Amino acid sequence: MTIKERYKAVIDYFTEFAPNAETELLYDNPYQLLVAVILSAQCTDKRVNLTTPSIFETYPDAESMSKARFEELFPLIKSISYPNNKTKHLIGMAQKLMNEFGGEVPLTVDELVTLPGVGRKTANVITSVIDAQPNMAVDTHVFRVSKRIGLVKQTATTPLAVEKELIKHFPTELVHKAHHWLILHGRYTCLARSPKCRECGLQQACRYFQKNN
Repeated sequence: MTIKERYKAVIDYFTEFAPNAETELLYDNPYQLLVAVILSAQCTDKRVNLTTPSIFETYPDAESMSKARFEELFPLIKSISYPNNKTKHLIGMAQKLMNEFGGEVPLTVDELVTLPGVGRKTANVITSVIDAQPNMAVDTHVFRVSKRIGLVKQTATTPLAVEKELIKHFPTELVHKAHHWLILHGRYTCLARSPKCRECGLQQACRYFQKNN
């Protein structure tokens, strides 16, 4: 199977069985999504969704968050991984939004990565989810699934290398959706330790399945 054929098979499958794939983080606006994505680093979306309602009630926008004190915000996110750093990042992020962006979340990767707690992956999530920009956030699921299936070369050993290959081969208008396809497939089917290959609809397109079954 050529790389072009493999991508077509993957696109056809997800277009049929996951046409409306989207983030599982709950949010109402770009500010809320940014807070949720910062909190989601090395933490489950389920845990984040249990935590954010009280945060958004207390700090409904960047202005209120920018005035938060560490000892006030920390108790609201202490159940999240790395709460000390994330508390500092959220306050710093909100302060920078107020000081440099008029309290609004910028929608370019270059601007977003200047915010505390925001790396390239987070910036790609924000721009693709909010604005459907063709940016591919490569988390642990995307990295694992894309290499297992054979969408990227085994020599692509960094998230950036995987990101570039995926963007190169997925049609531009599908990149933002493909991000969710791969994440959700990795979260529920192509598990890290015990992938559910027998239940997977991508068997014929998957290099891992062909090699191990």
